[in-house]
Amino acid sequence: MLSVAYFVSHPIQYQAPLLRLVAADPEIDLKVFFYSDFSLKAYQDEGFGRLIAWDVPLTEGYDYYFLNCWGSKQWQSWLQQPIATDILKQLEQGKFDVVWVHGWSWLCSIQAVLAANKLGIPVLLRGESNGISEPTNPLKKIAKRFFLNWLFEKIAGFLYIGTLNYQFYRNYGVEEKRLFRVPYAVDNEYFQKQVMLGLPHRQELRKSLNLDPARPIILYAAKLIDVKRPQDLLAAYRLLSADGVQEPEPYLLFVGDGILRPTLEAEAKETGWQSIRFLGFQNQSQMPAMYDLCDVFVLPSGFEPWGLAINEVMNAGKAVVVSDQVGCASDLVKDGQNGQIYPVGDITALAEAIRWAIANRISAGEISLKKIQNWSYQEDLQGLKQALNYLQVRVG
Repeated sequence: MLSVAYFVSHPIQYQAPLLRLVAADPEIDLKVFFYSDFSLKAYQDEGFGRLIAWDVPLTEGYDYYFLNCWGSKQWQSWLQQPIATDILKQLEQGKFDVVWVHGWSWLCSIQAVLAANKLGIPVLLRGESNGISEPTNPLKKIAKRFFLNWLFEKIAGFLYIGTLNYQFYRNYGVEEKRLFRVPYAVDNEYFQKQVMLGLPHRQELRKSLNLDPARPIILYAAKLIDVKRPQDLLAAYRLLSADGVQEPEPYLLFVGDGILRPTLEAEAKETGWQSIRFLGFQNQSQMPAMYDLCDVFVLPSGFEPWGLAINEVMNAGKAVVVSDQVGCASDLVKDGQNGQIYPVGDITALAEAIRWAIANRISAGEISLKKIQNWSYQEDLQGLKQALNYLQVRVG
């Protein structure tokens, strides 16, 4: 059995089921080290502009420890990041065979890499970078390349989450043999089960929201902030009107909160249509019902490292429309099959993509559900074990 220390910023709703799966594997002895506990209690989310308290278990089913840290435990900027005081001590006491680190945005993550190197423990790295949004400033470009070249020399294996992430590492000179596929996934079994449980209540939910069962539904579910570009979706929706006066046949539902909500609501009110609804923030346990309710899901972001909401809604068997700045697009969205990819900011192209998705929603949804079956935590566990086997051979 290999003893693995996993370092990550805080308990994350998307990661908890994966950590439980890894911990249950008889070949892996896992211990998770967190830098912060802020997600375990209600906290002010700047993007949503409100208090958030997750309603799913985040620390059940695996061994974990909160590191002793100086400074803020909730990252606001580089100057306010926590610095851990006991990483070296924890690694020495635990006698770990492998250190696995998530990302490099936190100083504690860099500390974990350096401590592991000092003790001769091989390091696995999993991050979200995809090369879509690279610095344009020449000095920043040089600084980033210098930093990542320095960091990547200290890493034994890289766990890539998708095609763009793989290409990102290759562009920084990481050899093929050090790359292992550990795709960005959600708990497929959970979402599919919850959707099935919600099916008998679909019409009841539609009725409670005063939605005509004969009309299709377009869903947006994300923070209402600039980088997510919800205003693009509203503008594209207006183009779905036959004459700019009659409301379009599909409904448009916005799930989420954020600084843009008052502006979007005012613009929606100007249309005079009753087909645009703002449902506010919905917690994790409520989202499967939202996904089941819709016919087409749209993620129009200006930049999205991945976009796990696409994984989630594909588990409900839905058509998806994403901008070309969404990291998962090249892996999960196939133009003309389960959805459409359009150039970010192109409102006309977005409207056309939505029209296609509405027209092909049944077949596209079936393809989405079929495709997501092979993008699961099982592939993650398999990829992690391949990386661990590689480290054993390499070290041995």
